[in-house]
Amino acid sequence: MILLTGATGTVGFEVAKLLDQKGVSAKALVRSPEAAEKLAGLSHIIPVMGDLDDAASVAAALAGVETAFLLTKSSERAESQQLDFVAAAKAAGVRHIVKFSQVHADVASPVRFLRYHAVVEAAIKASGMTYTFLRANLFMQEMLAFREPIRQQGRIFAPIGEAPVSLVDVRDLAEVAVAALTGTEHDNKSYDLTGPEALSHAELADQIGRAIGRRIEHVQLAPEQMRQIMLSYQFPEWQTDGLIEDYAHYDRGEAAGISGDVERVTGKKARSFEVFLGDYADRLR
Repeated sequence: MILLTGATGTVGFEVAKLLDQKGVSAKALVRSPEAAEKLAGLSHIIPVMGDLDDAASVAAALAGVETAFLLTKSSERAESQQLDFVAAAKAAGVRHIVKFSQVHADVASPVRFLRYHAVVEAAIKASGMTYTFLRANLFMQEMLAFREPIRQQGRIFAPIGEAPVSLVDVRDLAEVAVAALTGTEHDNKSYDLTGPEALSHAELADQIGRAIGRRIEHVQLAPEQMRQIMLSYQFPEWQTDGLIEDYAHYDRGEAAGISGDVERVTGKKARSFEVFLGDYADRLR
């Protein structure tokens, strides 16, 4: 049996849908009946109530589980939640953990997200369970967060200059995850998951404009400007500061590398941003 965490989020829901399409049964840890409703149309996905901060509910969800997919929100609780989950999985006799991580995870990184991913990766290795680490780059689907300024102003705003980023489509991440969850050939392997090209935000804006039939431009923001905007929209301070660190990481050109791991695992080329826009442009119009 497979247990999914994060199954109602951007990546996790794609993983759940793909498992369901393949007829693979899995349990999904959800915090409420309302969250479980999102999975209602997936007949092979079984919601189980639980909370990563509630050890008893996690232990109950892990009963009979052989493989677990570990994905949480990047909050100030993420590291401790994931470390507790790893310990609980070990105690429950889980064989394999597929952990969703980030390209360049490193305990010495100035980016808090990269540090906590590296800490949890190390704990999983030390546990003796087998693992697959899915180290993803910036999601193409994150561009949908710009839909209101695109619609209203014809602009995307970000604290990044001309540094390119090799964005990856969440659907490709899900295909790699499902391969790792349903087979053993990916045991004890780490994959860097990127798209097939690295694009600057100006190039992303240009491609978005061509896809929706109007001119779109990227406007450079200072990091503090971006921080104040995010806080004004009630983003948590810890997460806001982490995203500013992430964008500084992108701006240094550290997320421009292109990996062929999506194709190596799935046998299919990673989706390009043009392909992504062909499927999602209506959401940006």
